[in-house]
Amino acid sequence: MASEPIDSTLPGLPAGDIGVAPAPVAGAAPAYYAALEPAALRAACEKLAARGARLAALWGSDETRRGGGYAVHVALAAPFGLLWLAAPLAGEHPRYPSIADLFPAAIRMQRAAYDLVGIHAQGSPDHRKWLRHGAWPGGSFPLRKDFDAAARFAAAADEYPFVRVAGEGVHEIAVGPVHAGTIEPGHFRFSAVGEKILRLEERLGYKHKGVEKRFESMNLAEGARLAGRICGDSSVAYAWAYAMAAEGVSGIEPPARALALRGVLLELERIANHLGDLGYLGNDVAFAFGLFQFWRLKEDLLRAQGTLFGHRYLMDRVIPGGVDCDLDDAAARRLSRSLERIAAEVRALRSIYDEHAGAQDRFTGTGEVPAALARRMGLGGFAARASGIARDLRVDHPVPPYRQLVPNIAVQERGDVAARVAVRFEELLESVRLVQALLARLPAGATRAPLPHREGARRGIGWIEGWRGEVLIALETAEDGSLHRVHAHDPSWQNWPLLERAVLGNIVPDFPLINKSFNLSYSGQDL
Repeated sequence: MASEPIDSTLPGLPAGDIGVAPAPVAGAAPAYYAALEPAALRAACEKLAARGARLAALWGSDETRRGGGYAVHVALAAPFGLLWLAAPLAGEHPRYPSIADLFPAAIRMQRAAYDLVGIHAQGSPDHRKWLRHGAWPGGSFPLRKDFDAAARFAAAADEYPFVRVAGEGVHEIAVGPVHAGTIEPGHFRFSAVGEKILRLEERLGYKHKGVEKRFESMNLAEGARLAGRICGDSSVAYAWAYAMAAEGVSGIEPPARALALRGVLLELERIANHLGDLGYLGNDVAFAFGLFQFWRLKEDLLRAQGTLFGHRYLMDRVIPGGVDCDLDDAAARRLSRSLERIAAEVRALRSIYDEHAGAQDRFTGTGEVPAALARRMGLGGFAARASGIARDLRVDHPVPPYRQLVPNIAVQERGDVAARVAVRFEELLESVRLVQALLARLPAGATRAPLPHREGARRGIGWIEGWRGEVLIALETAEDGSLHRVHAHDPSWQNWPLLERAVLGNIVPDFPLINKSFNLSYSGQDL
């Protein structure tokens, strides 16, 4: 895709909203890029927020090896597509105007951008460290180019200043970061009166793996394997978003058969995760039968995926240029029959869940997120659809094969656990339909196109509706074609703050149920 400036009067973007003509960004379609001064960035965000744009991601970068200083990047989702805005920042202590008042989800992203790059959001309501803990000393910023990734630091005390709630009868309950199960680490600080939750504050960032720093030592092809391991339950979504960005940088188009198979893999990932979580949700209301049945079905699917695609969790199947797998006609028919059997059992299990008085008593009215709050805070994915927000990239901004095969969007209005359970059931069955439709008409031909090496500084972007929500990867290459900056954004960034709101007024024992109804990623938002 060409990079020359285009008319700034994009659909839904009146001339003057950002002050410059944006240029198209290859990869996700449609996507555009514009460089602005920090003050102009803030002004553009104000205008776009007033027109209904929402925050897709915010991150920082070190541009010193390109002859600059630092930069803050903001990706906004709007009716016309995705708009990537960047502002250069100068000085030893680079600063930019906060946008947290416009987009509340930006608060934690701004905090993380400071911890990693050292860029400061002026006017932000919260400047507490978010990711650093005792892993590296204050004043050291891991995503600066002069940071020694091999360095080891002595652990420092992490006295995190939780917000305190005072009053008669108020007490605190500290949970984690190490939990009784095999879940990832995260600390939850409850303020409660009796069993009623007055406030919840999350402390995440215990999983920091150095993924974004690791990308800097890789080339375009090598980065694909790392991208697929950012978040283990969303390997296909991340791999596809990365491949989309890499293909944009390389100027290639995957074959039609590869795109159809990507759709199959992404929907299988959605099915597997919904199966597992529906089982866990049954277990959280003491309905062990549901856990056993759904996990039996999930295990059947994982075994089929291992047999047919070579990996139970479909890692390394989506690659830049296409896919590293294929199905013959017999395998496609076998997979379709397996999914039909799973769907039949899911329908029966749904009727059992719907008629189980104990489960419905726990599900209904628990962990409510009203639509107005969901919109204000930027809730995404199936959780947003359970709060009445009919938003899905597969429909709103489709890429092949979804342009030819439009999914039905499952929407509920109540915004409670029951609504999130209902949406999961509907999405699971719809994904079965989509996979079967794709398998029935797989295009003939190759499954991959070669990924050429191209020198020169370029940018590409990937934007995919994963099972949890929107996965975004913004990619920039250096002059020699190596990776300059790769930012991967998980939908959990937007959704974790809503979990804090959803539990208010509920009892402490309902927290595991509400938490599992979202099932957010610790690892995906801590790179």
